[in-house]
Amino acid sequence: MMKTQKVLTEVESKELLAKDGIPVVEARLARNKKEAIAIAREIGFPVVLKIVSPDVVHKTDSGGVRLGLANATRVGRAYSEILSSVRQAYPGARIQGVSVQQMVPPGVEVIVGMSKDVQFGPVLMFGLGGILVEVLKDVSFRIAPVSKRDAGEMIREIKGYPVLDGYRGQEPASVTALEDLIVRVSEFVEKNPQIEELDLNPVFAYPDRAVAVDARIIL
Repeated sequence: MMKTQKVLTEVESKELLAKDGIPVVEARLARNKKEAIAIAREIGFPVVLKIVSPDVVHKTDSGGVRLGLANATRVGRAYSEILSSVRQAYPGARIQGVSVQQMVPPGVEVIVGMSKDVQFGPVLMFGLGGILVEVLKDVSFRIAPVSKRDAGEMIREIKGYPVLDGYRGQEPASVTALEDLIVRVSEFVEKNPQIEELDLNPVFAYPDRAVAVDARIIL
């Protein structure tokens, strides 16, 4: 018998993760332009707008993301542009609206993910994030559950580790915060066996913390 899958939106995914203490940048759903402007004013400018649709996987490629929106006029314009671009790229997509979230400072981009292996069950992944994960495929894997020591090994195994360790005078990212995040994700998927896949990409790693900027969960 075939399993049916449900793809959670970014807003739904982040709500689940936040309840379990996993650090995420809060994303709130706006179903129209007026709601988007009201949420942006409440959160505080600048903000990011992203398309919310279970049918749109690559949000940036379809024109479904706008960054650094500094006022209400720009938010309203961006809302219209996003819907127009996505409808052109994905004519049949079910669009729920856009997510509005705070624009956070850039950090070192990493990915933390999980997929189910038929034989081994949940397998965790760590690597450099953003588009780099697709280009470099520089990732490490461990079978869940993982300990803090396992998480530390995952982080140090990737070829791109020097980027996290303060490459060319940059401040090093907090390995401790990343270890904690990986362990929390491991515990989260153990407690929620209905999760088939999970992607936190990108996670921004800073000298003192790590926070997921985007998230996707498949049940």
